[in-house]
Amino acid sequence: MVEGSPRDRFITVFGRTPVLEALRDGRLDVDKIVVATDAGRSVSDVVAEARRRGVRVEHASPTRVKYLAGNGRHDQGIVADVVAPRMRPLPDWLDGVRGRSAVFVLDGVTNPANVGMILRTATAAGLDGVVVPRAGSPRIGPLVIKASAGVAFSAPILTTGTAAEAVTALRGYGFTCYGLAARAQVSLFEADLSDRSALVLGGETSGLSVEVDVPVSIPMRGGVESLNVAAAAAVAAFEVGRR
Repeated sequence: MVEGSPRDRFITVFGRTPVLEALRDGRLDVDKIVVATDAGRSVSDVVAEARRRGVRVEHASPTRVKYLAGNGRHDQGIVADVVAPRMRPLPDWLDGVRGRSAVFVLDGVTNPANVGMILRTATAAGLDGVVVPRAGSPRIGPLVIKASAGVAFSAPILTTGTAAEAVTALRGYGFTCYGLAARAQVSLFEADLSDRSALVLGGETSGLSVEVDVPVSIPMRGGVESLNVAAAAAVAAFEVGRR
């Protein structure tokens, strides 16, 4: 996939109920729905709702629909492209950065529930972006959307190929890259954060895979070794946002 493709502008929702919910949510702009030729009457109410809203309806082979959904078992013969107004390729976003800025970079965070919760807390804390690499991250689909309580549609998602590419690009625009690591000697609460800060969140099992400028930790008490990545992100999001 190249930068500027539809997957940098739309969130693809699949399955009868999620697509119907998206169509019925007046806050969402649905670009089109794609219906499998063998879906039959099972999605007739979804098609009717799309036509009522003036949403384009396309038909495709079942194989094509499964490919678009990225899920071979749960698409139920229907997918929808929902416009994500704050989603864009990282390079495009960087070209427009002015002054202070703070972002998260996901580095191998694979659990859709964690990704959804991170998107929700980062958006709530006012961070400028969450870099979600195509390699090593789940697609922004129904599981991520559910965990974000719908915030994923309006979250500032920045797309890139890999976490390493993101870190290199961010440094080129004056960002200092901090890495959240349980054993880091520098506390996040005492770190001298730069005007342009990128906080890298490592994967659930392997931690950080990219080289960062400054490892930072969240001090733990009571014998607790570390927090779940989504919980740690929530703490960090509001601390970075406060700064």
